[in-house]
Amino acid sequence: MKNIHNIFSVEGKRVLITGAANGNGKAMAEGFGYAGSELFLLDIDYENLEIVANDIERETSSKVHRDIVDLRVPEEIDRFLDSNDNFDVVINNAGVTYNNHLIDYKDSDWDATYKVNLYAPYKIMQKVSKKMSQKKSGSIINVTSLGAELGFPNNPAYVAFKGALKQLTKAAACDLSPNGIRVNSVGPGYLKTNMTAESWNDKKLRLERTNKILLGRWGEPDDLIGIMIFLASDASSYITGQDFYVDGGWLAKGL
Repeated sequence: MKNIHNIFSVEGKRVLITGAANGNGKAMAEGFGYAGSELFLLDIDYENLEIVANDIERETSSKVHRDIVDLRVPEEIDRFLDSNDNFDVVINNAGVTYNNHLIDYKDSDWDATYKVNLYAPYKIMQKVSKKMSQKKSGSIINVTSLGAELGFPNNPAYVAFKGALKQLTKAAACDLSPNGIRVNSVGPGYLKTNMTAESWNDKKLRLERTNKILLGRWGEPDDLIGIMIFLASDASSYITGQDFYVDGGWLAKGL
């Protein structure tokens, strides 16, 4: 039987988190920081990334590395990973969204969404899995969305590539499981972040979305910490290729 006293421990694990300067990524970084992990935080928002990293270092004993990486640029991903490839946990959290009707959607917005939401996780998984394979261990967590399961209007690229990331997660789990690497996805529901601020600030839209949630409230970024630590720890050692939705019951609700 496993030692249940530390089955959820991520202390000392080397954890890479993309999009760590704000919202969900910031909450994940803080959660793993307080849990004693060594953090590698990536974002293009230098100012907020520094604040997050400095706060974690000041309030915890965790070591925090940070780097400015534009995930739209494959060469920047390569630059970082060529000198940083030894991780126990990788969380592909970064994402962008550009709202517009399908008829009017811009190719530039489609391309940018593809690069950040799908290509960057693919490239990161491909590179970090080589070192993980040598160690015969590792956990990769891809952040998807309700949009990976449901159609949402005026957002074709986001829905398309979050759905693709869900399937890429399963493909990667198949390829990497013989190497001791687990790959799962976590799909947030409506959490209060900058990405959902427009809906939250519109009282009509806020009520419409709240009425779809079994728990009757929007989530907070902190609501993601538990599932992330679970999937990063030995508590989930027999789980791979799975999709977990932190949505307050949105997908489960019928009438």
